Amino acid sequence: MKQITGINHVGLRVRSLETARAFYEQLGFEFIVGPIGPEPVAVMLHPSGVNINFILNATSDASASNVLMDIPEKHTGFTHIALEVDDLDAVQQQLAAREIPITETVELPDGTVFIFVRDPDDNVIEFHKPA
Repeated sequence: MKQITGINHVGLRVRSLETARAFYEQLGFEFIVGPIGPEPVAVMLHPSGVNINFILNATSDASASNVLMDIPEKHTGFTHIALEVDDLDAVQQQLAAREIPITETVELPDGTVFIFVRDPDDNVIEFHKPA
């Protein structure tokens, strides 16, 4: 479909708006609105234009695993969001300053590097620096 012009938003199911909001504000996202709608949903927007909708109906069981990433059986579904960055060293310094642990680092032969972190609900976020 040639009419698609981009990704409008990413939906993440979370247990707590307060906890998710505090985490994503550390990444530069700004709270827009919520909770709204029947799900309910809250919206945060990054100055780069990345829009995240928090779906606020996750189980309150904090011990629950990310079923797409943390169990041996592999289910279909979206596994992570990849945010492109222009200065990975600065991102790593900011993550360290905020005590957000990097869970994995991958470097490709062409020089592309990406690092992964987890939000408080174990959703995976990739910071992607092209070669």
